[in-house]
Amino acid sequence: MPTINAGTGPGHSRPEILTRLRRTAVPWATPLYVGGIQLGAYATARLPGPRRTELLRAHSTNVANLRAGRWRTLVTSAAFVEHPLPLPYGAALLAALGTAEARWGTGRAAGVFLAGHIGASLLVYGSLRAREHGRPAHGPTGDAPPDAGAQALDVGASYGFNATVGALAATVPHRGIRAAATGGLLALTTAPVLRRGRTFTDAGHLAALALGVAMGAGMRRATGGGGAGTKQG
Repeated sequence: MPTINAGTGPGHSRPEILTRLRRTAVPWATPLYVGGIQLGAYATARLPGPRRTELLRAHSTNVANLRAGRWRTLVTSAAFVEHPLPLPYGAALLAALGTAEARWGTGRAAGVFLAGHIGASLLVYGSLRAREHGRPAHGPTGDAPPDAGAQALDVGASYGFNATVGALAATVPHRGIRAAATGGLLALTTAPVLRRGRTFTDAGHLAALALGVAMGAGMRRATGGGGAGTKQG
């Protein structure tokens, strides 16, 4: 009589079981990150106003910092927020980043977040520099008037958040749901860019989402359509 070993039949191989266990691992980096920036926000809120502004400006991905070669701000800007996270936004950030970490692993989820954050920051910087060069010169020296946005506070997790959400939408297995999710997100993020009072942050959000969708599509193609199941890190 053949011996039946539970979990060793077709579809229940040990590697597959281990893969499933890894996929359901509890995210650990996400709560550390979100909790860290929230605690940091409460700490900076207790600083005197000028000191707090100086600290946030020193870590902003604004034109002045990047033009001066302070490239570290491309990373450190994601560790600061101007104000403590509102509960709905904090919960959405935890949900999105935690889902990405559980599905892809800590390393890949962090890679998507950082690539979106850094990529969108650089695209915004490039567009602001182009606008700066395109402004007419004034005065006897022929210099363009100073741009108030060059010293703007530009910190936070929103670029990485948008990139992660875009990548999650682009790796949904069902084609119809995937198309609806990515199309809806792109439409929602494009609307603020078309407003008269748009800001460079609105453009950054759209750029980050588009980068995330592109990264998610790449992961889906690399795994034969199963981008959600690629666990690394």
